[in-house]
Amino acid sequence: QVQLVESGGGLVQPGGSLRLSCAASGFTFSRYSMSWVRQPPGKGLEWVSGIYTDGGITTYTNSVKGRFTVSRDNAKEVLYLQMDSLKPEDTAVYYCAKKVVIGPSFDSWGQGTQVTVSS
Repeated sequence: QVQLVESGGGLVQPGGSLRLSCAASGFTFSRYSMSWVRQPPGKGLEWVSGIYTDGGITTYTNSVKGRFTVSRDNAKEVLYLQMDSLKPEDTAVYYCAKKVVIGPSFDSWGQGTQVTVSS
C-alpha cells in the first residue's frame, strides 16, 4: 500500500525558509519521479516542482525558480522541498505526489502540510 506522509509545514514570516519532507513507503521509491503540488486557499491545485528518479533532473514552476529546491534521498525514501525567500503568495497546502510511469499524471498523494507565510 502506497503511503506518502508530508511534514515540515508551519507559519513563517516573509523572507523566511521552510523545509518540507515527504516520507514514502509501500513502493520502490527510486523507480518513480515525484512532484510537489500546492493548493492556495480558495484556489485550485498548482504543480510546483518535479524530480526524476535519480534526482538528476529537476523542474520548477516559474514563480518558485531560484527560491525552491527539490531533492530526494532514495536510500531513505524521502522527498524534500527546501523553500527560501518565502512570499505570502506561497501560502498553500503542499502535497507530494507519485508520478505514473508513463504520462504526466499522479497516482498517489500525501495528506498535505500547511505552509502559511505571513507577518
